[in-house]
Amino acid sequence: MMNEQVKKILENNLWEAATVCSKGFPNVVPVGFKAVLDDGKLAIGDVFLKQTLENIEANHRIAISAFDPKTTEGYQIKGRADYVTDGPVVEKFKALAEELFHGACTTKGAVIITPEKIVVTTPGPDNKKILPLE
Repeated sequence: MMNEQVKKILENNLWEAATVCSKGFPNVVPVGFKAVLDDGKLAIGDVFLKQTLENIEANHRIAISAFDPKTTEGYQIKGRADYVTDGPVVEKFKALAEELFHGACTTKGAVIITPEKIVVTTPGPDNKKILPLE
């Protein structure tokens, strides 16, 4: 589990998700369909994640970065990524896509991220500090 301050930054700010493909090139995408789950895992709704999903299929690794632009407080979460196509998280994202896009596109699944490392990205003395997973 992650501490409440990290959860707050993740819940209230845009995420950037980074993966590396089998050919070694990084891929970074902004993430709007996102959630911090009750069990401490993170979820990303798959609306337009073609390259990201190919990379996850290749190595199941992902990094998420989020920060508050007003305070510059930020964190990077590194961990394992797995793709699911059904269940309550997918249904939640499908409902959100329907509400926002009115049937023009939908959520096809969700990337479930199991955090393995949390790194402080806030400028200052704690930058690069590794936070414990609670």
